[in-house]
Amino acid sequence: MSLWTSLEPASATVDPGGSTRVQLRLRNTGDVVDEYRFEPVGPIAPWTTVEPQTLRLYPGTTGSVELTFAPPRTPDAAAGPNPYAVRITPTEHPEATTVPEGNLTITPFTEVRAELVPHTVKGRFRGRPRLAVDNLGNTRLTASVSGSDNGDQLSYDIHPSNVQIEPGRAAFVKTTLRPRRIIWFGPKEQRPYTLNVLRSGANPVAVEGTYLQRGFLPRWLATFFGVFMALAITFVMLWIAYKPPVNSGATEKSVEAGATLAPSPSVSVTPPPPPTGAATTPAADGQASGGGAGGGGGGATATVTAKPPQDTAATAVRRLAKDDPSGRHICYRAFVTGRGWQKPVCDGTMAGTTGQEAPIKALNIAVTGTGGSAANAFVHNPQSTDGRGKWEPQWTAIIADGENNYIGGSKKDDPYMSGFAINIGSGQVCQVAHVSDSGWGTQGCAKPRPAYIFGGTLDNSHWLEAVKFTV
Repeated sequence: MSLWTSLEPASATVDPGGSTRVQLRLRNTGDVVDEYRFEPVGPIAPWTTVEPQTLRLYPGTTGSVELTFAPPRTPDAAAGPNPYAVRITPTEHPEATTVPEGNLTITPFTEVRAELVPHTVKGRFRGRPRLAVDNLGNTRLTASVSGSDNGDQLSYDIHPSNVQIEPGRAAFVKTTLRPRRIIWFGPKEQRPYTLNVLRSGANPVAVEGTYLQRGFLPRWLATFFGVFMALAITFVMLWIAYKPPVNSGATEKSVEAGATLAPSPSVSVTPPPPPTGAATTPAADGQASGGGAGGGGGGATATVTAKPPQDTAATAVRRLAKDDPSGRHICYRAFVTGRGWQKPVCDGTMAGTTGQEAPIKALNIAVTGTGGSAANAFVHNPQSTDGRGKWEPQWTAIIADGENNYIGGSKKDDPYMSGFAINIGSGQVCQVAHVSDSGWGTQGCAKPRPAYIFGGTLDNSHWLEAVKFTV
């Protein structure tokens, strides 16, 4: 048994998000009728389809199949040459497998996303926001960061001012804002500013934020000083205008020895009675009593019952931190379609459901011992043209431990989640996700920022059903 093959062309080029085709020709040079099965192999096999998948040839005849390459517009489609191969297995002689090889060049593309964390910072002498820069392209990103504002009201200390980010990674840039003029008294002032991510040969990515500058002294203290000065000036003016008379005792008749001055009568002030129907508060026990309504004269006591606080991921992780102050924990809960928020679970316990056709719409996450968390939701996109969902416009980042972080949406019209991305400040975070019609995936972990881990699926027709997290 023998087989002749040819790839036409042997080398091809494709843009991420697009597609290209290569023809595979083959001839049965044996003496028996045989059927051949085709299977893409190699790193780009997930983006390769073969039509038809089987081909039957008589001895001495030639046939062809079409290879279609469609790499996604994501960091996974690495720019540059990528080898590929197709395994051809004959039905009659499966041991005589043939693997023709070719080369596919994926063109580079750049996509940058930047976000301020937090968007608004407050301070009297400085503000310290952080800029998260994500490289969503398939080539290394080299950029510089600079700041500007109207009127040159702020100075900027940016570290690092130049970043290099690998595809699919993120970098955090620390920024210190200092006002050029101190507000001693008066209300807060908003100072809008812009951080620009500059790349060679490309338009800058501008991220706008607000620095809320407070006065050096509190407003109430300035008011107190103003009132005090007004009263002091008023007292001095009255003292000057009114001079008490001074009598000399030289011409007055002397009093007899042993005579005493009679004491002046004391002045008694009686407080006015309370208004009719008003309650009085005895000083002995501090409890107020009220008169009865109508003619019965009976008293009534109103009891107000406080609504218990909601049990969130933050309240759950704080309880763990109280019992284990030096430990690392992560707690989380899911908003399930048709059921609402579940109770929080922690450290590898499942949140969500499996096999019940109930997508997750939102996640609430809190950590302790990790330096906070940042996350983003990948959600269903009704306007999708490529069969994939979309990322939410911004990451949500919580720098402090023990605080709630929310991704996705719990409103009626909010889309369900297909996947998510998450990272933490120190140590590593691991996740396992359950996707509709696919079951549980394999566990994935990420090192501290700027690295992050993705869980779920990019397929717009499937949804996230359950998750497990550990730190």
